[in-house]
Amino acid sequence: MADVLLRMEAVVAGYGTTTVLHGTDLEVPRNAISTLIGPNGAGKSTALKAIFGMLPVRSGRIRYDGDDVVGLSQVELLRRGISYVPQGRNIFPRMTVRANLELGGVSLGDLALTRRRIDEIAFELFPVLRQKAAGQAGSLSGGEQKMLEIGRAMLLEPRLLLIDEPSVGLAPILVQQVFALLRDLRDRGVTVLMIEQNAKRALETSDYGLVLQQGRLALAGTAAEVLEHPEIGHLFLGGVIHATGSG
Repeated sequence: MADVLLRMEAVVAGYGTTTVLHGTDLEVPRNAISTLIGPNGAGKSTALKAIFGMLPVRSGRIRYDGDDVVGLSQVELLRRGISYVPQGRNIFPRMTVRANLELGGVSLGDLALTRRRIDEIAFELFPVLRQKAAGQAGSLSGGEQKMLEIGRAMLLEPRLLLIDEPSVGLAPILVQQVFALLRDLRDRGVTVLMIEQNAKRALETSDYGLVLQQGRLALAGTAAEVLEHPEIGHLFLGGVIHATGSG
């Protein structure tokens, strides 16, 4: 693979007494889009949560730009350039669009800087958010709410964007727009690690593909190599990888 920004090394993690990641190894190339795919329960969402410090890592290492970041707080990870957009809707519907964006810059500790970045980053990426800044976030369409979530994450100028199921609940035309946005972010120098229910469409958008099975890396390569792999093709045809749900 190309120059690696993030590397998981023999990571073991899970929920309570249940282990989901069984010594997971994976690499995320710098300045590229990588899609993490696999059947339900494979450990995809668990991997993102472990990277972002939402789950304790029982053993193993997570190296970001060469440094082991296991045990760091989410605030520290944000400051180091890692942002996370979880699955589902994660906005405050009764607050204004602008107020939702301002919350995204809390870790900056500077409201004036946050507001400047809202204008220069979020509103530049998504002009519709500027138009609706004074309205309630809950009045936005599903696609606009996803824009709000991504725009909020971009306020910290991340070098690594973790995004879980960005197309959930979106119309096909909006899905195309979200994938186009991710390509634009990559072209701006952002590394993207994505989980996506529409695995085939996501791989067609991505540079690299990573396949998890039962908490272990089963396959890694360019997105084209993963798509052309005979076993992955069988899974696509069988609909297993297309299945939704946490994992």
